Amino acid sequence: MSAKAKKVTKDSIITMFMDYVLENEKLPKTVYKFCKVNAIEESDFYLYFGSIEALKKGIWNTFYENTVNVIERNKEYQDFTNRDKMLTFFYTFFEVLTLNRSYVLFVMENAPSPLKNMEQLKGLRKNIKEFAKVLIANGNQNKSSKLTKHNPQLFSEGAWLQTMFLLNFWKSDDSAGFEKTDVAIEKSVNTIFDVFDNTPLENILDFGKFLYKETFA
Repeated sequence: MSAKAKKVTKDSIITMFMDYVLENEKLPKTVYKFCKVNAIEESDFYLYFGSIEALKKGIWNTFYENTVNVIERNKEYQDFTNRDKMLTFFYTFFEVLTLNRSYVLFVMENAPSPLKNMEQLKGLRKNIKEFAKVLIANGNQNKSSKLTKHNPQLFSEGAWLQTMFLLNFWKSDDSAGFEKTDVAIEKSVNTIFDVFDNTPLENILDFGKFLYKETFA
């Protein structure tokens, strides 16, 4: 690498990578090519990421970390119910994605296969499942009866499936300010909690009507 190489951070590599992808409308074929274009040392790149694929996964992990950092700065967050904590998480997560919408749409729509899409989301899946497990575990501490306690593993899988549903909904949302995604978040989170709390079916039916309207109307 030339004498022009500059020192970098994890965040600056992510920014350079996202800019490269959007400006060239393709992924860099090699770490060498990416580093040469951006005048950085390969050795500096490898301090943070082992490959281009690892960098793609790392970007999704960073979206998650940024989301958690934002919600934890809210002093009232710890007093929220689990339902409100999950709502806050999804609202904030999709705000973060919206700030990076062009990149997210490109890498998801240009993946060679659905399996490749899932591969770049592996770290995000692990993080969101753990987030959901902690929510449920904390909620279970306040419940004396086993019958009223929720299954953290089952709930965490539900949270991940919900994430994938919302991600696909958001990708195709063309409403102003993505307000329909906000509605989908609210209705889907309420539905998940209603299912686990064995409450009446009104919200579930309401969510079904919403999906039908957005899909077929």
